[in-house]
Amino acid sequence: MSKLVGNAIFGQSGGPTSVINASAAGVITEALKTDCIPRVFGAANGIRGILEEKFYDMSKEDPRELELLKTTPSSALGSVRYKLADPDEDDTDYKRILEVFKKYDIRYFFYNGGNDSMDTCNKVSKFMQKVGYDCRVMGVPKTIDNDLDKTDHCPGYASAAKYVATATMEVYHDAMVYDTPMVCVLEVMGRNAGWLTAATALAAYKGTGPHLIYLPELAFDMDKFIADCKKAYKENNGKLIVAVSEGVKDKDGKYISEYGSDLAKTKDSFGHAQLGGTAQVLANVLKDELNCKTRAIEFSLLQRCAAHCASKTDVEEAFTAGQKAVQFAVEGTTDHMVAYERSEKDGKYFCNYILVNLADVANTEKEVPREWINAEGTGLNQHFIDYALPLIEGESSPPIEEGLPRFAKLKKVLATE
Repeated sequence: MSKLVGNAIFGQSGGPTSVINASAAGVITEALKTDCIPRVFGAANGIRGILEEKFYDMSKEDPRELELLKTTPSSALGSVRYKLADPDEDDTDYKRILEVFKKYDIRYFFYNGGNDSMDTCNKVSKFMQKVGYDCRVMGVPKTIDNDLDKTDHCPGYASAAKYVATATMEVYHDAMVYDTPMVCVLEVMGRNAGWLTAATALAAYKGTGPHLIYLPELAFDMDKFIADCKKAYKENNGKLIVAVSEGVKDKDGKYISEYGSDLAKTKDSFGHAQLGGTAQVLANVLKDELNCKTRAIEFSLLQRCAAHCASKTDVEEAFTAGQKAVQFAVEGTTDHMVAYERSEKDGKYFCNYILVNLADVANTEKEVPREWINAEGTGLNQHFIDYALPLIEGESSPPIEEGLPRFAKLKKVLATE
């Protein structure tokens, strides 16, 4: 395929992570040194920045600041939750995107995000093909939920899992010091897939983790939960730690958070319920049932922005995924997402970077396999431990200045024609 000469634009979308900026650094630095890409733009707040013609000239950034992106959490260019309509029903946004792409001679579009972001990427790609505009569209994966299909794991998951496992171990040590009964319920992110909550099993693997773990892959039964907790509470002499996914639902599909909260009635632009409060609901139940002190601990945003506790493996893979997206696109690939394939090299874990069709990954969800969950539905087995341990290897943290992390500080110079 002949070399396509034109400018590139990169956008970030969806929930931030500890390493989404590492992927940004990979895309931006690789594109800046590529001969067939004269200019590299960074979209402000993802697809909305393109629609509003607000993006930055990344060549104006200090190379050191771009390097610091690798250890800077969250989305440096700004994120967004914006759902593009079905182009067959309303192609207004797509025509606007095409107008902007033509105006700035954008021939490479890289979009960094999770399930919904890959849907956006897929829709834009298909529209460009339909109207005959030559633009190579590539998805760069991201999600702490680890639920993107067709990839062994997702950038951002390992670092969040490492934080969750570490924080769980620390909570365990704190909660176990008293000579009085104590119950802690830990709430971890995860709407329909329990990969992140499963990471608390890594703490249990080290002997300092939850006694019970509940994932959204299995229907939550309140009566069984109470019986499980009473049994574990008794076996552990009045001490109990429970980990639960925010998205656990009962057999009727009702979120447990709805049992004591109106949060789940609030929807975002993709129709997803706003979750939270599950731990408090369950802690209140256990307080009544066990008549002891209970704590509800919601890890919340901390689990996705803990760059100080990132996995070096995760950071390096996220950066490489960004580089590969540019390399694949320049070589002629479009309409694909970069994915991870697990392999071994010299008897050790190794990651291969492969391509998957955007249509195959958009709006799909990968759940924790049932065979990795114990028969009782209250924990994970060795299959998960073997899967997760290699991913959290190595330490990564930002450089420290005056005792505090030094994060990237971008100039964000607005692009002009």
